[in-house]
Amino acid sequence: MSTPSDILARYWGYSSFRPMQREIVDHILASHDTIGLLPTGGGKSITFQVPALMLPGVTVVVTPLISLMKDQVDNLAARGIRAVCLHSGLSRREMAYATDSARLGRARIVYVAPEKLRRKNFIEELRGWDVSLIVVDEAHCISQWGYDFRPSYLKIAELRPLFPDVPVLALTASATPEVVADIADKLHMRAPAVCSLSFARHNISFVVRRTPHKEQMLLHVLERTQGTAIVYVRSRRRCVELADMLRREGISADYYHAGLDPLLKSERQDAWRAGSVRVIVATNAFGMGIDKPDVRLVVHFDLPSTLEEYYQEAGRAGRDGQPSYAVVLLGPTDTATLRRRVSEEFPPKEFVARVYEELCVHLDIAVDGGFEMLYDIDLNRFCASRRLPPRPTRSALGLLSRAGYIDYNDEMAMQARVMATVQRDEFYALRLDDVHERVLMSLLRGYGGIFADYVHIDEARLAAAAGVSMSVFYDTMLSLSRMHVLHYVPRRITPYVYFPYARCATRHVALPREVYDERRKRAEERVEAMIAFATATSECRVRIMLDYFGQPDEPPCGCCDICRAMPEPPKSSLRESIAAAVSREGALRVADIPRRWPDCDGTVADIVRSMLDNGELDSPDGGLTLVPGN
Repeated sequence: MSTPSDILARYWGYSSFRPMQREIVDHILASHDTIGLLPTGGGKSITFQVPALMLPGVTVVVTPLISLMKDQVDNLAARGIRAVCLHSGLSRREMAYATDSARLGRARIVYVAPEKLRRKNFIEELRGWDVSLIVVDEAHCISQWGYDFRPSYLKIAELRPLFPDVPVLALTASATPEVVADIADKLHMRAPAVCSLSFARHNISFVVRRTPHKEQMLLHVLERTQGTAIVYVRSRRRCVELADMLRREGISADYYHAGLDPLLKSERQDAWRAGSVRVIVATNAFGMGIDKPDVRLVVHFDLPSTLEEYYQEAGRAGRDGQPSYAVVLLGPTDTATLRRRVSEEFPPKEFVARVYEELCVHLDIAVDGGFEMLYDIDLNRFCASRRLPPRPTRSALGLLSRAGYIDYNDEMAMQARVMATVQRDEFYALRLDDVHERVLMSLLRGYGGIFADYVHIDEARLAAAAGVSMSVFYDTMLSLSRMHVLHYVPRRITPYVYFPYARCATRHVALPREVYDERRKRAEERVEAMIAFATATSECRVRIMLDYFGQPDEPPCGCCDICRAMPEPPKSSLRESIAAAVSREGALRVADIPRRWPDCDGTVADIVRSMLDNGELDSPDGGLTLVPGN
């Protein structure tokens, strides 16, 4: 019988698990409910993919990252593992294929968008599946006290009575102790095992630079570092402006935000991944699932609202374990701006009720109408037509979602589709240049049904078959549409509003205390924690973060800007710091020593040798790693 290590080696080619992965796998195989707290880049997927290949039935993975499901399925297919995904952007045929694969046991892993769990017919479909494991990715989304709560996640609990003996695995990269407890409660977990790695990232130097001139400081930081970089900002306009500024200064840069065409997003992401663009200036729309290991620098041009958000974004640096930097640029008004965001996130309750009424009028939903209906919505057009301020309106839609009146989602992927507008023989009579000819022939070979109806297409596969880039494919398809040869609807992100209940009278719209008042209080607390981290002058920045995430009493990191400014510690505390690090992490690479204690390399080397001689430490592989002594 294969062991987890056998599966890991056979399908992924790894000789050993990363820290805490094997513990999570063992708990699952023993049918224990489990919560895995693995930092960004810690290899969360392996913890359910390995047991999915050892358990008899199908593994259901609930994840909000719709845009990444296909990547996950493709990556597994490349390893010979059958997986499918289910979300609202699929065609009816694709949906039927995926559900049949799960029901008949042809797929080992099924990725499911949380909104699917709102549909009664899908819950009934699930009853016929042989489910062996339920996985909740980004599990902090189920907690009312988490920084990214999503009401659709609450429906996950309905899976528990369907499969009472099936273990549940909840995974997240960042959660406070309060959120961990809430995750266990919302998922009805039975004495869950909590497997947590230290949130410390020892190869990342966390730095804050105070400056009234952020652009000049950004240039200074980029000029004094090497390698790929991400610069996070809060607005789309600033994305464009900063990328333009960097290019004028001779730095290879581009920008990325949620409003870009999906094909353009993909191209820019690919160019950055390949290294042909050094710096990507982005909003927080960039980064989910971006597993580029050699990011050397992450800069926050604007302060994030929470330490959870900051930790996830900063943690995209240095996933290969090499020295990297996470830099915050702190301006004179940034803390006041951050506190003001709380008021924007929680507009007056009367305004929220008004947004609900205006939304229903805009969508032409009468009182008692709209039950279980899904509506596309253009937020900018809605705000303009109803004379509503965009930012508070977006917040109001979020609050209405948390209260259960609607489910607002601004990132539902809609697959590209094509239908021919001429007869088949007319295609062959067209006089086209070489590129148009190749694109059209790839389409005809792959999708003969376009003469009967709209057909969903895989744009990337067709571009590859035609031997053109995605941008050339996109322009060529638009050109064929303008020639009235076919009608092409590109892949896009379509915001939508779902009404789980019929429209109620506006006077009955009420925001529960836990949705508005208590969440506002916690939002204020999270903002103050972020400010404390950014404005600290004497305490190690990593210790501030770890204390927030419920891991107090950690030693100073030794490599943040505050630690580097401190005098060299005495030898006795160095010995204690080394012993604590090895004991806490189970093992310490010798190569990490210069980064962990950068200002006293020779002293540390002497102390390590002494501790090895005294049996306080052991080196089982001849000097590459250190482990606790016997």
